[in-house]
Amino acid sequence: MPSTVKCVLLKKELPALAMQPLPGPLGTKIYQNVSAEAWQQWLSHQTMLINEKRLSMGKAEDRKYLSEQVEKFFFGGDVDMPAGYTPPEE
Repeated sequence: MPSTVKCVLLKKELPALAMQPLPGPLGTKIYQNVSAEAWQQWLSHQTMLINEKRLSMGKAEDRKYLSEQVEKFFFGGDVDMPAGYTPPEE
C-alpha cells in the first residue's frame, strides 16, 4: 500500500487511500492515483448526485451512472451537477 500518491485531482503528493475503494480496474486506477482527500470530495459529490437525482443503488442503471461519474470526476470529462446547482461561496 502506498503511503502517498501524486493525486490526479489535487495535483500534489498527498496521503493515499487506505484500501482500494471500488472493485475491478477502475478501483485499482483510483487507488493508485487518487488521494484520500480527493476521495472525500468525490463522496460528497456522489451523495449530492444520489440525493438530487433520486438515484437508487438497487438499480443497475443508477450504479452504472455513478461509475461513469466517478471516472469523469477524477480522470476527465463533464461531471454532472444537479439542475440549478450553485457552488457555495468561499
